[in-house]
Amino acid sequence: MKKVLLILISILMLSIIWANTLTVYVYDSLDWIKKGVIQKFENMYGVSVNIVVLGDGGNVLARLKLEKKKPKADVVIGLDQSLSVLAIKENLILPYKPINIAKIKNSDLIYDKTYHLIPYDYGAIAIVYDPEKLETIPKTFEDITKFNKKLIIQDPRTSSTGQAFLLWTIAVYKEHWKDFWKRLKPAILTVTPGWSEAFAKFESGEAPMMVSYATDGAYSYYYYNSTKYKAFIPEEGAYVQIEGAGIVKGTKNLELAKRFIEFLLFDEFQKNIPLNQWMFPVVKTKLPEAFNYAIIPEKVVTLNSEDLEKNMGKWLEDWEEIMLK
Repeated sequence: MKKVLLILISILMLSIIWANTLTVYVYDSLDWIKKGVIQKFENMYGVSVNIVVLGDGGNVLARLKLEKKKPKADVVIGLDQSLSVLAIKENLILPYKPINIAKIKNSDLIYDKTYHLIPYDYGAIAIVYDPEKLETIPKTFEDITKFNKKLIIQDPRTSSTGQAFLLWTIAVYKEHWKDFWKRLKPAILTVTPGWSEAFAKFESGEAPMMVSYATDGAYSYYYYNSTKYKAFIPEEGAYVQIEGAGIVKGTKNLELAKRFIEFLLFDEFQKNIPLNQWMFPVVKTKLPEAFNYAIIPEKVVTLNSEDLEKNMGKWLEDWEEIMLK
């Protein structure tokens, strides 16, 4: 009777665990996971997953902060190193070390050693350009400053890509980064809220350069069967953005949320990253032919998490002051 009772209790607990819909917050370019990938998770556990798309990574973090007292999400996907620091500081994410974390091919990709955010993809930030619209190709950050109104960037206050670019320049120029931005400002045509808006303007020909990723050559080859757009990483070194997913503090679906974090490291999810997210998967996966045209950086510059936590707010304020003058 005790065994039967335990089985009945287990079944009841599982029905409670899987009873609710799992709500997942993502940024806009992760919209692709709604088309086939998430259904695999739903079929595995017999549940429904509600994917909520919220602009760029900065918008996702802002929504989590807004709902802190009454969270509506169970899982968040798309917080990179800098956004993760802010999310942890605001106590928005629960720590969880997935049982399959050993699948991650390089332990250096685990940027949060407290396991609040688990990496699922990564890629270097780069300057993407249209070679037909540039007479000379810049090689350094200083070269970029000489191109008047030729560069599209993303707002670091709302965009994870924009924030990564800001941090890249700080990692290169250190205490002199503000002077560099004053020199860079005339080269900037516009500042967009997120990556998607920037790419739309770039693709329509509004400017020949934009801040994007070193995998954009693979994108160009895959969609245009040519290297229509190219990317370069300034000689000073590359900044690698690592994106992670975490469990929202206050979730009512904790066990299911844990299974979802683990699912992001499954081959079924990881193999879809290259040709949809245009980033590198964190587990060993055969890359498509197009990724032969992605740039793998030779030199990398970084910022430590202590500096990010201590200075991120001030850096954003300083950037805003420079851009509004």
